[in-house]
Amino acid sequence: MAASEGERLSRRELIDRRKRAQFVGRRAQLSQFEGNLAKDPESETDPADFLFHVHGVGGVGKSTLLRQWREAARRAGAVTAVVDENDVHGVLQALTGLARQLSEEAGVALKGFDRAVEQYRREQEAAAEPAAAAGGASPSSRMAAGAALGAVGMIPGVGPVASVVDPEAAARQVDRVRDAVRRRRTRESDIAGVGRAFVAELDRLCRQHAWVVLFFDTWEQTDRYLDQWLRDTLEGDLGPVPSNVMVVLAGRDELAEREWAPLRDQVTDVALDVFTEAETRALLAARGVTESAAVEAVLQLSMGLPLLVELLARTRPTAADQVDQSGDAVDVAVERFLLWIPDPRQRETVLACALAPQLNEDVFAAAVPPQERELWGWLCGQPFVSGHGDFKQYHAIVRASMVRRQRTGSPRQWATAHLRLADTHAAWRTEAEQRLADAKRWGDQRWRRHRLAETYHRLCAHPTTALTAALEETVHAAGHGTAALRQWTDTLEQAARDTTDPTLLSWADRLQHAAAGNDPVLDCLTALLTHASLSPTARAWAHTYRGRRLYHTNHEEEALTELNRAVTTDPHNCHALAYRGDIHRWLSHTEQAFADLNAALDLDPTDAWALAVRGVAHHQAGRYELALADLTAALDLDPTNTWALAARGVAHHQAERYELAFADLNAALDLDPTNTWALNTRGETHRIARRYELALADLTAALDLDPTNTWTLTTRGETHRQARQYELALADLNAALDLDPTDVWALAARGTLHRQGGRYGLALADLTAALDLDPTNTWALAQQRLTRQEAEHPNDSGA
Repeated sequence: MAASEGERLSRRELIDRRKRAQFVGRRAQLSQFEGNLAKDPESETDPADFLFHVHGVGGVGKSTLLRQWREAARRAGAVTAVVDENDVHGVLQALTGLARQLSEEAGVALKGFDRAVEQYRREQEAAAEPAAAAGGASPSSRMAAGAALGAVGMIPGVGPVASVVDPEAAARQVDRVRDAVRRRRTRESDIAGVGRAFVAELDRLCRQHAWVVLFFDTWEQTDRYLDQWLRDTLEGDLGPVPSNVMVVLAGRDELAEREWAPLRDQVTDVALDVFTEAETRALLAARGVTESAAVEAVLQLSMGLPLLVELLARTRPTAADQVDQSGDAVDVAVERFLLWIPDPRQRETVLACALAPQLNEDVFAAAVPPQERELWGWLCGQPFVSGHGDFKQYHAIVRASMVRRQRTGSPRQWATAHLRLADTHAAWRTEAEQRLADAKRWGDQRWRRHRLAETYHRLCAHPTTALTAALEETVHAAGHGTAALRQWTDTLEQAARDTTDPTLLSWADRLQHAAAGNDPVLDCLTALLTHASLSPTARAWAHTYRGRRLYHTNHEEEALTELNRAVTTDPHNCHALAYRGDIHRWLSHTEQAFADLNAALDLDPTDAWALAVRGVAHHQAGRYELALADLTAALDLDPTNTWALAARGVAHHQAERYELAFADLNAALDLDPTNTWALNTRGETHRIARRYELALADLTAALDLDPTNTWTLTTRGETHRQARQYELALADLNAALDLDPTDVWALAARGTLHRQGGRYGLALADLTAALDLDPTNTWALAQQRLTRQEAEHPNDSGA
């Protein structure tokens, strides 16, 4: 039955009411699972199980069982989705794959999730460019400071004091505050917003369907990406998970005892063992293998592994000598299976397609001769081929055996076949590039998939000669985020296993170790820079990406050192120059900033991002017309740049072109309603225009998206103060200082509020604390002097 529209029990409330089960026997496992689906997930008398962990050695039938369970779930009216190692190189990739399948099965669009993913990707693109993350602070901070000072001027008896306040100093202080907040929020944690949206969509689906069942295959490989996210989700950290969501994990290993201890009572273990002798005999009899000596030989060689029993059974042995061979059991089983295939075309098809880690019909057609392309359906029906969606793959142990057979049996044919596949993927990649700007390629899933496959096949064909190019690609993968980096390190590891090349194995191991560190991007780039054969261009990019990463982690001086190395190594790297210029801009090194940004734009006048950064730099210098020219040029090149639109809106405001300011800010928010900086900026603009209700609406919307942003809390507090809503102002400023007691601007603002209320002791305490943190803050100094004057002559203050 579908979940009730009313109040539903949470997972936590069901833990003590559920029954644990140990499934035994394949048929029993399927019938138990089907029985579980028939239960009411909220039943108190016979509660359903909702977290299964299927585990057992490779070849024992985990993926087969998951396919059977998924079919059973669909028959029971459940909406299902499955991901495995081919779908997962990060949480976003897994959630996107799950959401796509759930949407297709349920026949509904998951619009909330799609919006969250788009917002996350925008944030990642912004974070990939230093100015997009930090540069926007300066114009809006200047406006914030100006607004605050304007508010001071409006207070009776304070007008003359406002003139002694340096608005540039106030703006720089706001910059520092905003940057501290931004950098406390790591990009890894931002994925939580996507996770919350996914849980919200699960809740919506669960109100319409009896069950939503999520399958995670090959958990031993995907747990490094998904384990923390899944545990957080099941513990309710991303929102309450409905009781009719079922999760099935399948992997070789037991769940980590310490990490899963809080959830252990929710887990139903499904331990898959090898076939018993009776089960093996039953399967062989069903396949027509009954000769006693042949059956005994299969029993001995297969070791009860269902996959090997199935492969050997399909050879229809009628005597022991047709089974009993020396060597590795898997190799023997695969060899016997291949020999059994009577059609040489089918046999060659099986071997040819083993070279591709992932198969779809296009890859299949590229791997086999034209006359064999009608065999796609036959291949998909083989017992070692599995997969969901558009892609299929061989079982890992079968594929490894077939790969080994071809690599050692005919090295020349091995290389030729891999090069043919590499060239095919290169052609598809080139085709994809026709519709993509250079800056968009790494974000395009299709382009990245072909680039990965091309890299893998070239490494397999010629590991030594292809290694440097592969490592240089890994440099760029690292520059485009952790998920892209992991795809490349996993691809190098796959190629290393399949070729057994010692140098490639060594590099794969080093990069996997680095990718497991606290900062995978920085650690992998550090390792890659030790490769002596990197070209100067690639080496410069590695320093560039390291510099950008260091800048994001609040290490400006180290970032400058890296970018200096990048420019020294390759003076024509316009991105390194632009990034360095942005850091100089951020550090108020005005001359160096313009020198770098001008040099970058001399090399590439169409770099929209560099133009936008230079526009902001002009804005900071008070050259509003030049700022508008650069920002307009940037938007002519990229009209969807919400950061540039917001920045130009601020520039228009400073030039007192208020209608143009609102037009740009409205356009930015039309493109991305969740852009918190644009919301904040428009809120500030409304505040300057004394439209306090509209200002508060925008600032409240920004806080709904990011409740812990102290800058927005302080700004809303200032807005409340100007609107004479003093209690609300104090609540916001207190909340900001609870989050960050060192927030100088919030301390100064609260001190000013206390002064207005005649609470001179509290005012002096806050203003003194602000000046202890920043003795140069002229606004706090002015407010401190004014507070002392009013305290001495309270009847003259007019407050």
